[in-house]
Amino acid sequence: MDKKIMVGIVGFGLSAECFHAPFIYSNSKFILKKVVERHSNLAKKQYPEVEIERDYNKLLSDPFIDLIVITTPNIYHFSMVEAALQAGKHVVVEKPFTVTTQEADRLIQLAQTQGKVLAVYQNRRWDGDYKTIKSIIKQGLLGEVVEYEAHFDRYRNFLKENTWKEEPLPGSGIVYDLGAHLIDQAVDLFGLPHSVTGYTGIQRSGSKICDSFDIRLDYNRIKVVLKAGMLIREPGPRFMIHGTKGSFLKYGMDVQEAALRRGEAPITEQWGAEPKEQWGLLHTEMNGLHFNGKVETIPGSYQDFYTNVYNAMVSGEELVVKPEQARNVIRIIELVQKSSEQKTTLCF
Repeated sequence: MDKKIMVGIVGFGLSAECFHAPFIYSNSKFILKKVVERHSNLAKKQYPEVEIERDYNKLLSDPFIDLIVITTPNIYHFSMVEAALQAGKHVVVEKPFTVTTQEADRLIQLAQTQGKVLAVYQNRRWDGDYKTIKSIIKQGLLGEVVEYEAHFDRYRNFLKENTWKEEPLPGSGIVYDLGAHLIDQAVDLFGLPHSVTGYTGIQRSGSKICDSFDIRLDYNRIKVVLKAGMLIREPGPRFMIHGTKGSFLKYGMDVQEAALRRGEAPITEQWGAEPKEQWGLLHTEMNGLHFNGKVETIPGSYQDFYTNVYNAMVSGEELVVKPEQARNVIRIIELVQKSSEQKTTLCF
């Protein structure tokens, strides 16, 4: 009989409600036991059997909790992960891993000392479009990649009220929020860059935080461009990849987030499948044949993140998203900010 992992989630905002709880609850190898909410009981409305805790320390002292999932504001990631590891718990922490590389290094060392799994929720590794792109590049369908451009564009021309994400706190701003995803994907595909050039700015009137960026990662032969903004009402391609044999263009966002926001459970066979009109365009040569047409998107599968975490805890399987990789994402974010301030290119 498979071991059941008892889980406690800290916080129940959008991250926990949409991106963590549904995948934990629907996975028979996990039991969603407790949720820490300071004032509300939102988790209990969706999961009546869940116990609500007001005090994080009480969750830490519960001997039956195996895994703690931290979905609090970025500024609390380090202290809460540190406390969980010191309490002998395995940990999943929402991205970004930490605010600084120094914090990340300390947590990685602590997890190793404690012999515990420390996983960072870089769920966009399991977006359908990214899985498709990774397969196309791995199969050499574009030849040698020379340009890679990825966007994470949104349109919200107003400031959200009563949210920490609009406050000028350590770890806030669009680079830590959306940039962490794009940087993680680029590093997963191409490794660490030789240099980083970053521009960060404010587009919306009255904003106190960075809400746009243009990041350039240099890999010698490969030029990587990562962009995001909050005033993109008519988005262009989400991905544009060019190589010596051809190009791949992809529009639209992965369908999983929208489904989760609608309250759909990730339990159907069609979970993560994109409609045909959203498939990407591949224009290339394969074995002497010219191909110019759509490629079916591999279904997205955020559930695979927690399957990997379970296997890492129970059988020592290697994490797909290694904490060292998540640490390097934070290092690149630091370089992006410094590059923007100094208006210069910095070596990694």
